[in-house]
Amino acid sequence: MSTDQKKQIVSYFLKQKVLLSPDQLHCLDSEETATHAYSLMQQNRLSLDELGDILASRRPELSTKVIIKKNYVDEPKKRFVDDFVALFSSRYNQISKILRGRTELADATSINRVLQSKERARTAIIGLVLDKAQTKNGNFMITVEDPTGQIKVMVSKNKREIFEQAKDIVFDEVIGVTGMTGEGIIFADSVLYPDIALTKELKKGPEEVYAAFASDIHVGSKNFLKEEFTRFIKWVSGKTGTDEQRRMASRVKYLFFIGDLVDGIGIYPGQEEELSHRDLKSQYDEFATYLAQVPKDIHIIICPGNHDAMRLCEPQLALYPDMAEALYKLPNVIMVSSPSMINIGSTETFPGFDVLMYHGYSFDFYASNVESIRNNGGYDRSDLIMKFLLQRRHLAPTHSSTLYIPQDHDHLVIDAVPDFFVTGHIHKSCVANYRNITMISGSCFQATTAFQEKVGHHPEPGRVPVVDLQTRKVKLMRF
Repeated sequence: MSTDQKKQIVSYFLKQKVLLSPDQLHCLDSEETATHAYSLMQQNRLSLDELGDILASRRPELSTKVIIKKNYVDEPKKRFVDDFVALFSSRYNQISKILRGRTELADATSINRVLQSKERARTAIIGLVLDKAQTKNGNFMITVEDPTGQIKVMVSKNKREIFEQAKDIVFDEVIGVTGMTGEGIIFADSVLYPDIALTKELKKGPEEVYAAFASDIHVGSKNFLKEEFTRFIKWVSGKTGTDEQRRMASRVKYLFFIGDLVDGIGIYPGQEEELSHRDLKSQYDEFATYLAQVPKDIHIIICPGNHDAMRLCEPQLALYPDMAEALYKLPNVIMVSSPSMINIGSTETFPGFDVLMYHGYSFDFYASNVESIRNNGGYDRSDLIMKFLLQRRHLAPTHSSTLYIPQDHDHLVIDAVPDFFVTGHIHKSCVANYRNITMISGSCFQATTAFQEKVGHHPEPGRVPVVDLQTRKVKLMRF
């Protein structure tokens, strides 16, 4: 476009009291885009919205890449009691390896050896929590076990720091203990979690590229917020928003959906009265019509949730192709399990970002049963739940906290440290940082249901966290 033509377009909009941004003018350097805009201007039919639609087709060409690093694939077979034993053995072995990386536990001994020793001595062990109770004197008595045996660990109420810590110990998690041995007991002076190393690097990408995180859309529900979700789809497509918001949208290259795409059927009592679609396939078909509007240069990564047409037992497989056929036909959609680990933005010189996706079905248990979470917001503090699980290096450490499949490997162990830990389920967006891991909980696009009111959820719908991968800053978009 010639300088004179640009001046004419700028003048055209100035008469409408609109000043075009430098980014908008830069996009007009494209001959095809400029010709279209100039033609509409001459016909007096070029509005700011029309210009936005034209410029949306001129998205920056940025280097983007998606690598599926971990994705659960089921091996159909009969399950036996031995599979539970194998699962907990796998958990113990994986987390024990992490714990032995800590200086205090590098020389941890077996429980059997501690029990055989007749002399009082300082010791360190690693074990799985079998039981926890409070004595008449107010101390905690914790039973831990490893492959060689079981032993009692006493945490004295007089050791305030460790005592407060012990309040949040849950069944079936793997912990390290140091202390003084007694007869069949260890008097603890520290309880150690596998946790995230303090040396975890805060990665920052080489380009200004954005990733957006949404969850709990609930298409098929009468409470589905269609207008709000439509606004989100139009924004990410570059068709609405301020100049800066459109510029951001043009650089969104990754769009994550962390479960509960649809409302499902038979999820809770009386749900059928709140459904607009009583056919699961039609719910997914409608969701696919929205995603079909998203520019094809945006990678859409999807994992399931507890409302999806999927088994509830974790790890959950990727959505079934026969039910979500319309989504599988979209060329830019990538289906993964929950949990899964996705690497985005890697180049020859940059390792990319590891994103741990987990819908969060276990969150209900920890919001209600972990004292430090329950007393500090419960359902409203998904960041505290995520921090708790990162410290335990497990997505559902307690046996009863979620439904799961017993097998010879525990896929819910967080064996590799992510850069992002992204979840949903709570219907309330939250962003926080824990040891250079960006923790993000998606919001929802569903109004509050009677069931949510009953269980104490406080949804804040229509909010989408958007991350600048170059700076790691998060902007919460409201729709």
